[in-house]
Amino acid sequence: MNRREFLALMSSAALAAAMGCRSQQHPPRDALITPKPGGRKILIAHRGASAYAPENTLPAYDLAIKQGADYVEQDLQISKDGVLMCGHDVELTRVSNIADVFPDRFTEAKVKGKTVRKWWIYNFTVAELKQLDFGSHLDPKFKGTQIPTWQEAIDLIRGRAGLFPETKGPELYGKLGFNMEQMVVDVLNRNGLNDKSNHATPVFIQSFSRPSLERVNALIGSRWPKLQLALVGKPFTDEMMDETKQYATAIGPAKNDVTAALVQKAHAKGLSVVTWTFSSREPSQYGSVANEMRHYLYDLGADALFTNNPDQFPREANS
Repeated sequence: MNRREFLALMSSAALAAAMGCRSQQHPPRDALITPKPGGRKILIAHRGASAYAPENTLPAYDLAIKQGADYVEQDLQISKDGVLMCGHDVELTRVSNIADVFPDRFTEAKVKGKTVRKWWIYNFTVAELKQLDFGSHLDPKFKGTQIPTWQEAIDLIRGRAGLFPETKGPELYGKLGFNMEQMVVDVLNRNGLNDKSNHATPVFIQSFSRPSLERVNALIGSRWPKLQLALVGKPFTDEMMDETKQYATAIGPAKNDVTAALVQKAHAKGLSVVTWTFSSREPSQYGSVANEMRHYLYDLGADALFTNNPDQFPREANS
């Protein structure tokens, strides 16, 4: 399914209704910039509604909005011809049929002493990437779903929810001659999303890379809020939080590293807490992904979270 075919499936009446139901529900532009204990919790759709539709595709983004997402996440990669693409993996075999379409375009790499074949996204142009099937890996009914450019994602999401882009592998792309941070800022500027009066499509920029967020901060200052992510098993210390405050407004610990004490410390320092990732496909000691999210939001006090299941997000403590 290409972008034109996908958009054709959405009648103008259905689209207007979707936009209308969201118009009064957008999170404030400053949501998550200053933590507000007891305030509205924020739902971020992880790669879209990725429990139900192929991750980082237009169907997943659209479904996330229909399921009530405040923000829709886009992982960002860069094509050979310098276009920001939506995709979590820099290597494409997990989510596409690239080995079938371009069997000879691999690069050999050593993994645990073995030679393996890799199909890196940055070795393919947008036109080539658009030939691939990014849907069948999840379900045959999504056969033919294309990878979207970030611009295509923005076109679909803007005015309906916020954007939550992540710079993936910025150091790798730097070595390839791309300035990912400048590219992100340029796209947002071209779309008029740098205007502080823009409330309909708030933007929150995230990364695991501190240097990447510092480069974004140098380009835009506080114009858009930023989230510093941390790997599993790397809880934020007091020193890390103090450093993060210099260039970001929120910390993103993995859920297993979140405690009530950590949330309280972050809030005391003026940092919001955005934790990840909650999915119905993972076993949970809480009985359901909804109960698990409820615990982190209302018992531990997190301000927001990433979930593959936007429809299960508990808007209230007792919902």
